[in-house]
Parts: sequence; C-alpha cells; structure tokens
Amino acid sequence: MLWNCALSSRLFFNKSISISFWGHLSNIPRYYKTMQRAVVRCVPSESKLTISFTLDGSQKHMLRDQSEELGKVLARISNGIIKAQAKAKKSKKNKCNEPSEVVEPVVRLHYNGDYVANDVANFDAWQDGAVLHVSEVKYKIERNPPTFTIAELPVALLAGFPICPKLEIEFGDLNHCIFTWYKEQAPNEDSWIETGTGRVFTPSNVDIGLKIKFKCIPGNETKYGVANELVSSSTIEAGPGVCTFDSRHQYTKKVTDNSTLRVLSYNILADIYAQTDLSKTVLYPYCAPYALGIDYRQNLIKKELLGYHADIICLQEVDKGVFSDSLSPALDAFGMEGNFRIKEKQHEGLATYFRKAKLQLLSQHDIQLNEALRKDSLHSELLDNLSNNPILREKVMKRSTTMQVTVLQPLSNASKPICVANTHLYWHPKGGNVRLIQIDIALRHLKQVISTEHPGASLLFVGDFNSTPSSGLFQLLSQGSVPKAHPDWASGGPEEHCPNGLHNPFELQSACGEPAYTNYVGGFQGCLDYIFLEPRMLCVEQVIPMPSHHEVTTHQALPSVSHPSDHIALVCDLKWK
Repeated sequence: MLWNCALSSRLFFNKSISISFWGHLSNIPRYYKTMQRAVVRCVPSESKLTISFTLDGSQKHMLRDQSEELGKVLARISNGIIKAQAKAKKSKKNKCNEPSEVVEPVVRLHYNGDYVANDVANFDAWQDGAVLHVSEVKYKIERNPPTFTIAELPVALLAGFPICPKLEIEFGDLNHCIFTWYKEQAPNEDSWIETGTGRVFTPSNVDIGLKIKFKCIPGNETKYGVANELVSSSTIEAGPGVCTFDSRHQYTKKVTDNSTLRVLSYNILADIYAQTDLSKTVLYPYCAPYALGIDYRQNLIKKELLGYHADIICLQEVDKGVFSDSLSPALDAFGMEGNFRIKEKQHEGLATYFRKAKLQLLSQHDIQLNEALRKDSLHSELLDNLSNNPILREKVMKRSTTMQVTVLQPLSNASKPICVANTHLYWHPKGGNVRLIQIDIALRHLKQVISTEHPGASLLFVGDFNSTPSSGLFQLLSQGSVPKAHPDWASGGPEEHCPNGLHNPFELQSACGEPAYTNYVGGFQGCLDYIFLEPRMLCVEQVIPMPSHHEVTTHQALPSVSHPSDHIALVCDLKWK
C-alpha cells in the first residue's frame, strides 16, 4: 500500500530540501525515497490539464483535455518513447551496421495499488498519490502541488535596506512557505552561508560586495512543492547613510493598538516623471542621476513606508509596475493589502493599502472625475454652469484625474466604517479654477457614497491636492465654503473665468495642520498635501514630525540620495472617539 499521500507530497518530493531534513524520514521505505515525481495541474474551471515529468533527462510537458480517456495519454507517452528509441537505434545501426530492436515500453497508472482503467477520464485518473509506471521508472503523482508562478529578486540591493522578493503562488499560501537566505562566503565564490529566514532580508554593511541567494519552498496547509533558488544579479551596494525619514521612524516603531489608526499620505514621484529631460535638467538638476533611478528610489521608498508601521497608506504617482512588482510584495510581507487605480491613458495612478489585521475591505467606489461630471446626474448643475464657458469645460474634460474611494471596517468595531478617499488633483500653478471644480465633483461623489452606501461612515480625504493653504480649495475643505469672488476662479485668465459658489457637505479639519512645505524642489517650496478627517469620530493623537529643514536641504532640495521623492510623507495617529 502507498504511504500517506499527504505526507509524501509534503516531505518527499522536494528534492531541494536539505539532507538533514531527510533524517526525519528514516522509517519510510527506500522505494519511495527514490521515486521520481510527476506534477499534474488540473483546475476544474479549465478544459485542459498539464502533466510534467522528466524522462531520460528530458523534461516533458503534456497538455491534454480533462475529459480525454487516460489510455490515450499513456499511449502517447509510450509512442514517444518508441520514437526516441527508434531514432537512437537507427543512429547506432548506421554507425555499427548491426540490426537493432525497438522494445515497446509498459506505461501504466496505479492508484491505491490497482491499475487505473484506460477508459477513465484524465480529470479522475490523475489523482494525488497515484503512481505512473514507465517501464522500470516510477513517478509519484502530485496533483496541484503548491507552486511559485513568479519568484523574483529586486535588481538593486542596498545595505541597510529590506530586500522583498516578488512572489506569486498557486495552490499555496505564502504563510506556509519556507524561506531561507544565503550570502556568498566571499565575492565570486560559489559557496554560500545561511544568513536569515523569512520573506524579507535586510543586508548589513559587512555584506557589501556580495551576492545573495534566496531559497523558497512553496507550501500550503498539507504539503510542500518544489523549491526555487534565486541568485541576485548584482551585489549588495553601500546605502546612502542617514535618510530624511530615519528620525521620523523613532516615533513609529510599533503598530498602533485598536484604539488608534496611523494614516499616511505620500506622493512618491512616478518614474515616468523622474526620468524626463525636464526633470533631470530643470526640475531636479541637483539630484544625482542614479538617485533618480527607479531601482534606487524603490529601496528608499520601501524602507520609509515599512518603518512607519501605518494602518492606512495612500500613495500618489504610483507606477503600475512599481505597485505590482515592488510595493505590494514588500507591504504584503508586512500584513498590508492594497488596491491600485490607474489614470486613463497613463502609466501611473493611486494606491491605497490597509493593515489586514486591523481593517477589512467593505467596498470600492473609485471614479474618474471628468467621466463623473459628464455622466453622473449628480453633477448636472455644475456641468450646465461649465457649458457657459466652453474653454474651461474642455480643460476640465481633458484631465484624467481620478479619486480612489475605499470603504474599510475596523475588525474590532464593525459600527465604525471609514471611507478613505485618495486623490491627486490637477498640477498647474494657474489651475486653481480647475481644482475647485474637481474638488466639488469629488465631494459630491463622497457624500453620495456615504449617505446611500455606508451611512455613518467617517471620511478620511487625503492626497496631493496641489493647493496651498491660501487656496480656495483649502478654504472649501477646512472652512466649509468658497465664494464666487475667490481669486482662484480667475486663476486661468479671463477666458476661463466661471465663478461658482461651492459648499462642502462635510465638516473637515487638516490632521497635520499646515506644514511649511510638503513639496520642496529647487524652484518651489510649499504645502500641497493633506490628510483631512471628520472630527466627529476621530481626533488627532499624534502628528509625526516632518524632517528638519537641515535634513531636507542637506543635498540642496528633493529628491536626493537620501530622499526618494520631491514630496514629504504626511503621517499621523488618529484616535477613535
């Protein structure tokens, strides 16, 4: 009889598990220890299954219909062997002038000690724990074992900065995988020293100049799959030393308890903007070119974000690839779940993450502001007013500005849902009128979401509003209204003048006040980013101090070798009332 199939697939067929691991298997017959493995991927929702195994040193991948009879697959394996034998015999005969004979192999599938009938459908035949016999070779069938579909290391590795691999798993759970880290014993030597475990590894200065190796064994609750081994393409380099966020991390060493929410908003500077000629020669000429590179900046961004231990993270200017390949793998390893909203016809957008141990996702209500203005009757009056000024209307309609709306519920108190709105408004210095229109659309949408979908939810409205405290937008959000006479209505010139009195349906306050600046570049310094909250349910417990002016200007301005963006993250602790 076959030994327990769950045990066999969990322990037995991970050939890359260390020899010491096998010491626990001394009571298992040698027969099973020497059996080869065949992997069958069979998903009920798909019409095909795949069978993968190694035969005579060659890897075989068979794609077959799940409804096909087993006998046809076994015959195909047999015919393939016969053809290979005939080809080899023919070559030998030509060399030796001796007749050769092709022997038909015996190919059968066993399950629980019995042959599986040839007329059984593939879906039912290839069971976990079955044994495929190909002449004298036996293969233990592993059906849907945990498997990494993606396993990648970052390109740039810096001492003192966390290394977070990108991992995607099928039929498994990252929480049940085994992760081991190694470093070279010496540069360019193929000998390795174990140096850590877990999904994340932070190299130190003694590792500079060395490559690292990451061994990951996929697993689930019952078994393990085949290990992957990844070797870094580059060596560990020296980090930048002290960063602007290091002193801020002294206030955020631990995750907050259930009575508090730590909220973060940060424009992380999209790579598509950092790499333009304008950025390199006009906007950030003081920044070393390598420090503008996305691989370098991502090391700083990940370390900064992870060190804040935030419960809610709202990011702007997030490259699509950065979200999936860099940020999400890192934040997921630290218990954060995230969603991404891309801007239309662009490669960057918004990302909102939340701590899974404290919050759960209830719903999402993202919008593109110009589309909402055009299609939602909620904004018909505003659209009619804009129709009187076609120049301004066209300008607003061309903007692909979006707002990400995520409704979360604290796991400790289902009666206190939170509506988190994350946006990045129009950037132009003379676009105050456009931003007023955008914020009016946003507020009306949020009012509808909360009043109809989640009554009683508390609003957190955060992001890069591209508006200073003297703007009409800030007045609307913090004071409740903005008059037709506000100068921002004339910010685009006489041809765009379309005054409109606006009212804010929410009572909001700026959690972090009015910092001297949240954006500091060579040609501009000012406060553009905010975290607005409704004080009826939440109050500010702590605002994480901004970096000192000396820290910001050590390398003249932002970004720099010690700061990854031209903006500064806002971080605060909010306490439930």
